Amino acid sequence: MKFTNKDLYFSITTGLITGFSAWKVLSYLGRPTEFGYSLAWLMVVIPILWILGVNLGYFLSRWFSFFDQFGKFAAIGFTNAAVYFGILNILISRTDYTAGAGYSAISSISFIVALMASYVWNKYWAFRSDNTQGRRGEFAKFVAVTVIAFGINVGIASFVVNFIHPVLGMNAHAWANIGAVVGSAVALIFSFVGFRMTVFNK
Repeated sequence: MKFTNKDLYFSITTGLITGFSAWKVLSYLGRPTEFGYSLAWLMVVIPILWILGVNLGYFLSRWFSFFDQFGKFAAIGFTNAAVYFGILNILISRTDYTAGAGYSAISSISFIVALMASYVWNKYWAFRSDNTQGRRGEFAKFVAVTVIAFGINVGIASFVVNFIHPVLGMNAHAWANIGAVVGSAVALIFSFVGFRMTVFNK
C-alpha cells in the first residue's frame, strides 16, 4: 500500500492535536519552554513524525502485512493519550479537582472523550472499517478490548513494580516508570491484535 491523501490528512490532524496538547499540558505543569524555546514547535515536529511513522509502517508491510495498520495505530495511540491528558488538565484548571470523587469524575470524562476519538480514528483510518450494519456491536467490542487492555496494562505494570526487583541500580521512581512502559507495550500489542482480529475484522 502507498501513503494516501487520507493518510496525510489524518497524520497532520492527529499530529497537530498531539503537539498542541503536549505543549499546553507541559505549559500548565510549569514547563512552557525547553532550552529557552517555546514548546509550540511540537505542533510542527509531531505531525512530521506521524507522517514518517505511517510511511515506515507501509515500508515494513512489504514483509509483514500488519504494519500497514500498525503505523497508523501507534500514531493514534499517542494522540489518544494526548487527548486524555489535555482534557484532564483543562478540567483540572477549571474545577481544581486533584483528588477525591471530583477527580474521578473528570478523569472519567477525559477517558470517555479519548475513547470516542480513538474509535473514530481507528475505524476510519487505521483499520478502514466499512461496517455500517451493527455499529453498536462493533463499538461494544471496541470498548471491551480497550477495557481489557487497560486491565492488562495495570496488571503487568503492578507485577513488574511489586514482584520484580529493580535492575541496573534503578531507584523506585525509575523502576515504576519501567513497569509502566512494559505494561503499556504489552497492552498496545493486545489492543492492536484485538482490534484487528475481533473489532474491525473484515
